[in-house]
Amino acid sequence: MTTAQIDDRAAKRNVFVLILAQAFLGAQMPMIFVVGGLAGLMIAPSPALATIPISLIVFGSMTTAPWLSALMQKYGRRVGFFVGALGGALGAGIASLGLYLDNFAVFLIGSYLTGIYMSAHGFYRFAAADSASDDFRPRAISYVMAGGLLSALIGPQLVKFTSDATVVPFLGTYLSVVLINLIGVTLFFFLDVPPPKAPSADAPQARSRRELLRDPKIAVAIICGMVSYALMNLMMTSTPLAVVGCGFPTGTAADIVSAHVIAMYAPSFFTGHVIARFGAVRVLALGLFLLALAGVVALMGVELTNFFIALVLLGIGWNFGFIGATAMLTQAHPAHERGRVQGLNDFLVFGCVTLASLSSGVLMSLGETTLAGWNAVNIAMIPFLALAGAALIWLVLRPADEAAA
Repeated sequence: MTTAQIDDRAAKRNVFVLILAQAFLGAQMPMIFVVGGLAGLMIAPSPALATIPISLIVFGSMTTAPWLSALMQKYGRRVGFFVGALGGALGAGIASLGLYLDNFAVFLIGSYLTGIYMSAHGFYRFAAADSASDDFRPRAISYVMAGGLLSALIGPQLVKFTSDATVVPFLGTYLSVVLINLIGVTLFFFLDVPPPKAPSADAPQARSRRELLRDPKIAVAIICGMVSYALMNLMMTSTPLAVVGCGFPTGTAADIVSAHVIAMYAPSFFTGHVIARFGAVRVLALGLFLLALAGVVALMGVELTNFFIALVLLGIGWNFGFIGATAMLTQAHPAHERGRVQGLNDFLVFGCVTLASLSSGVLMSLGETTLAGWNAVNIAMIPFLALAGAALIWLVLRPADEAAA
């Protein structure tokens, strides 16, 4: 029996646990993203501030990622995931208090703390890769991401049952999120991930963050991950405003977003196999192409067909782009640099997502019509896709001796 076989048995068990965590604990993210803006609109002092709670969740994830990754590097994934789930419970509990007291400031504090869970949730994909062999690693990442399809189906259904379950609208949803975290945290007792060994005196030292960003493969993986996630968030956040602004009902906007979310996660059942067969670079390039194609379809018109096709392409493009970038990143550094690299990556990725979330409303307000704003959103994607594409081409065209070094 080979070492790879033994490692992959443990890895497959961990992947199963992480898929369950992605499906159950991950359901809180679509729940909060569906009601967060509506709850904010209800208690915010100005309608212009309604989406600030959503932006604060992403900002909380960005600022949490570096120290949470360092915590996992020192004490193990299990400890980090415990912290994430308890942070999610605390955030939802404080947000519930803010709703009950009709206090927007308290609600914002809870939203920021929810970012602790969102950050931990982002590390599920890295945990899947930790104990996997080189051959199984892309599939492990992909399978765990596929659990997001279940969370995307579970979360909205829970919102339907809980949003009006209490006298205060949406209070029941946030209280149910508290329970999801407190119950779901027990899943991590079943993770078979040994804590990292204490480094010996002669152990290699991790490179500084500046040195890591000078590594071409790490830098390109981070750039492509940033662009893939930020542009997906930019266009997805703007879509309901564009659909309703073009005269379609809110239910139609919800159907389009649902199709998009399914497209985000459904390909994960085979993305890992595709990466193992053709390589992360090719899959990542295909993802960037599909993101660009989504923008082109959106610019061609505002019929329902355009919205549906554009958002499905956006979801598949994000899947290939983000999973491809993640797979490339896991191949670009040794184990002793894992905590620093992954924390740096998620800090930068979610920093860009925060800016995209804030920018979507600004871009949609440009011009005098909804169409003008929607076109501005899609045109704004062009320079960032060009940057990511140029970085990927530069990496591929580097001389073989430099790439080997």
